[in-house]
Amino acid sequence: MLAQYKTVKGPGVDEMVIKKSRFIGHARPVATEEEAVRFIESIKAQHKLANHNCSAYMIGQRDEIQKQSDDGEPSGTGGRPILEVIKNQGLKNVVVVVTRYFGGIMLGAGGLIRAYTDGAVIGIAAAVPVYQVLHKEIRVEIDYTWHGKMENELRGRKVLVEDTHFTDKVTLICLPTAGEAEAFIGWVQDVTQGQGVIIQGDERYIEHAVGNQDGAGTTGI
Repeated sequence: MLAQYKTVKGPGVDEMVIKKSRFIGHARPVATEEEAVRFIESIKAQHKLANHNCSAYMIGQRDEIQKQSDDGEPSGTGGRPILEVIKNQGLKNVVVVVTRYFGGIMLGAGGLIRAYTDGAVIGIAAAVPVYQVLHKEIRVEIDYTWHGKMENELRGRKVLVEDTHFTDKVTLICLPTAGEAEAFIGWVQDVTQGQGVIIQGDERYIEHAVGNQDGAGTTGI
C-alpha cells in the first residue's frame, strides 16, 4: 500500500462561461472503474440536453486504469486535457466530467483544449484535493499514573490520538503513520520505562488537508 496518495474529498462541481458556452466541471473520488462509469452516466443523465459530457478517470495505486472520452468533441480536445489535469495535479482514484452547453461560437481546437482544461481544474478545486495518508493503529495501555505524562508527550510530538478508554487501565488509541509505527512503539516504551503494553492494530488511510499531510499523525522522533 502507498504511504500516501492525493485524491479529492468530493464530490464537487463548479462552472464557467467561455464565449457563451457553459462549461460545468464535476469531480469525485472513486475506488473502482465501475464507480467511475456510474458517475459519468449519472452526469450524462443529469445533463442530457448538453452538447457534450467529456470525461476522464485514473484509478489504482499505480494508475493502472486510465480512460478518457471526447464525447463527440474533436479527437483529443476534451477527454485528453481532462486526463492531463488529473495527472499534472498528481491525483489518484478520481473521475472528472466536464459538461458543455454550446453557446453558438466555435472555439477551435486550441480553445476547446483550454476550456476543458479549465473546466477540469475548477471541478477538481470544488471537490477539494486531499491526501490519504496510511496510518497504523497502536493501542497503548498504561497505568493511570502515566496518563498525564503520556498525554503531554503525545501532544508535544503531534501524535494523532483517536480515542482514550478508561477502565482499570488507560488505553490510548494512537495513529502514527505506518512508516513511523515501529519507531513510535520504541518511543512509547522509552517514555513509559517499559511499562506500557502495546497492541498493534490494522493500517488504514486517514484524510489530511493538502499542505498538512505531515502535520498530524507524526511522532516527531
